[in-house]
Amino acid sequence: MANAFVTQPPPLKDELDIVIPTIRNLDFLEMWRPFLQPYHLIIVQDGDPSKTINVPSGFDYELYNRNDINKILGPRASCISFKDSACRCFGYMVSKKKYIFTIDDDCFVANDPSGKAVNALEQHIKNLLCPSTPLFFNTLYDPFREGADFVRGYPFSLREGVPTAVSHGLWLNIPDYDAPTQLVKPLERNTRYVDTVLTIPKGTLFPMCGMNLAFDRDLIGPAMYFGLMGDGQPIGRYDDMWAGWCCKVICDHLGLGIKTGLPYIYHSKASNPFVNLRKEYKGIFWQEDIIPFFQSLTLPKEATTVQKCYIELSKQVKEKLSKIDPYFDKLADAMVTWIEAWDELNPQGASQANGKANGKA
Repeated sequence: MANAFVTQPPPLKDELDIVIPTIRNLDFLEMWRPFLQPYHLIIVQDGDPSKTINVPSGFDYELYNRNDINKILGPRASCISFKDSACRCFGYMVSKKKYIFTIDDDCFVANDPSGKAVNALEQHIKNLLCPSTPLFFNTLYDPFREGADFVRGYPFSLREGVPTAVSHGLWLNIPDYDAPTQLVKPLERNTRYVDTVLTIPKGTLFPMCGMNLAFDRDLIGPAMYFGLMGDGQPIGRYDDMWAGWCCKVICDHLGLGIKTGLPYIYHSKASNPFVNLRKEYKGIFWQEDIIPFFQSLTLPKEATTVQKCYIELSKQVKEKLSKIDPYFDKLADAMVTWIEAWDELNPQGASQANGKANGKA
């Protein structure tokens, strides 16, 4: 008689990497062990490369520090931020898997309202493997979730949806606030668990947080560049925002979707609002010009791949945002360097992209 209790393999075990930026020992992985241990980890060590980062036993991982980044990318390593969690995007570049889940080292396992531990990765995978519906809003939110469907009045011609490129998760406890909001609401905690996944409509931007995020690397990977932040730069804490704005306009152009909502993680530690203000203050002013730039941005029909879109986007950044501050001229150049480095480390993806751009696929 066949065993009725055959253990199912973890979903996408051989198709997904987990990317973690860190400056400290990864003791937090112990609580994630039931969910993450089967998967391969890519750890990007920020800061002092001579410091030893301890990883709990039993995890399969590779670790890169700044010396490794410099060795692998050579002069192009200048596009990878230093002393900032934006360095995580190096892990996206060196991965060879189709999917990425990235998480911060102060993110713990959340519990749902019933007290059950939330397997955040499992929910991200569900989000990515189901279509998105950016062209028409469904008032029951994600129609592909169990217990939901398309409501009356939803066009049948749009019910097939589009491929999902990004799954953006949320946080219990410490919300992802900017420094001014942190300062006026120092004790505020998010205790609301909203059991919802929804597609962000086409033409709508959103503030993407990188601490609980998954994406389809094949669909949108080259656009997941977290910019120039941290050491030597005039701005910080806008790395994931920049990547989110870029990804959203490219997803809209290429007919891809982005979901937000579940899964939740428990964000354990509030960062210092005064340190954050020093990092953010230019971005708080600049974003009032950056947002309209992205809202009005159009990409040419010839931009048929993520790489082509991103290079075009870099040109428009240089042309239209450099007048705000010379930093954007530097950022535009770094965007091009990023794509060059991505294509060098991912030649198969680059050749496929060029093939599509030339009408060969």
